[in-house]
Amino acid sequence: QIHGKAATAIRTRFVKLFDAPMKIPDVVTKEFSWFPTPEMVLEKSVEELRSAGLSARKAEYIQGLARMCIDKSIDVTTLDSMSDEDISKLLCSIKGIGQWTVDMYLLFDLGHPDVMPTLDLGVKKGIAYHFEVKDLKKVTQAEMVRLTDHWKPYRSFGAWMMWRILDITAR
Repeated sequence: QIHGKAATAIRTRFVKLFDAPMKIPDVVTKEFSWFPTPEMVLEKSVEELRSAGLSARKAEYIQGLARMCIDKSIDVTTLDSMSDEDISKLLCSIKGIGQWTVDMYLLFDLGHPDVMPTLDLGVKKGIAYHFEVKDLKKVTQAEMVRLTDHWKPYRSFGAWMMWRILDITAR
């Protein structure tokens, strides 16, 4: 996992590595931001990608995903019409992508309204605070789902609120 500010800094440095990236819609701001094409990603070396703040392993995974997009092993244009479960199965089958990454993709890229990222430490801490659970170890993935079940079908907003709780309580 990575803090949101660190992720933004890495993404910004990553995009700046490329000269003419494509425009993609941002679900949160409803504006377009620039992002490189898979072909552009493959033109960069692992070392060049690492200069954006990525680990060597992450850079290799990103290049692997770019190859899959180019050879049509995966068609990202169909993801927005798939169920969350099907997206999760597909993406988690790709080396370097786990459930946390899928949850962040569903939340921030596809804008799905009912995602509870149970592997996110920030959400877990926010839930512990909100529901007054003193022992963080007791906030298991199953317990997070149980405690937030009544938030359906808007658990994504609830997750966002749990992150904000941490911002407020840190002051």
